[in-house]
Amino acid sequence: MKRLKSKNVYRFPIVMNRDTKITYDASPAHKGRLKNAVDFIVPEGTCVRAAFDGKIIDVKQDSDIGGNDESFDKHGNYIEIEHSNEEYSIYEHIRKNGSIVKIGDIVKEGQSIGFSGNTGWMGGLGPHLHFDVHIYFGEGPEDYETIKIMWEKEKL
Repeated sequence: MKRLKSKNVYRFPIVMNRDTKITYDASPAHKGRLKNAVDFIVPEGTCVRAAFDGKIIDVKQDSDIGGNDESFDKHGNYIEIEHSNEEYSIYEHIRKNGSIVKIGDIVKEGQSIGFSGNTGWMGGLGPHLHFDVHIYFGEGPEDYETIKIMWEKEKL
């Protein structure tokens, strides 16, 4: 049976302020396997933090291309972290050369890992940070599904 929600408890990947907006369903990409993804609407250059302890397993930061239709998807920069309980988080739309971590680095919850950008498929939202927690069910890079994120505030 598929897991519906995360076992780990995650912290927001950015420092929240009164200007930050969060949306789960405004992006046209948040369907199917991405239905549990979240977007943090923030200015380019916002510091991105690890949402939970883990190991950096993938980084793409060579693009400065972004746009509002799906054809831009392949141009998105990202950082992916492997966590305990076979969970993974991804931070997408990182600015060009905006990662301050590399593959193999061990990171702690709250540690700065990069800076938000405007790369890839922006879906009409403008600059934002796409974040999701997912589990892999196969060998391919697209063989994953997002799960409901248990946020730190839910521990209270």
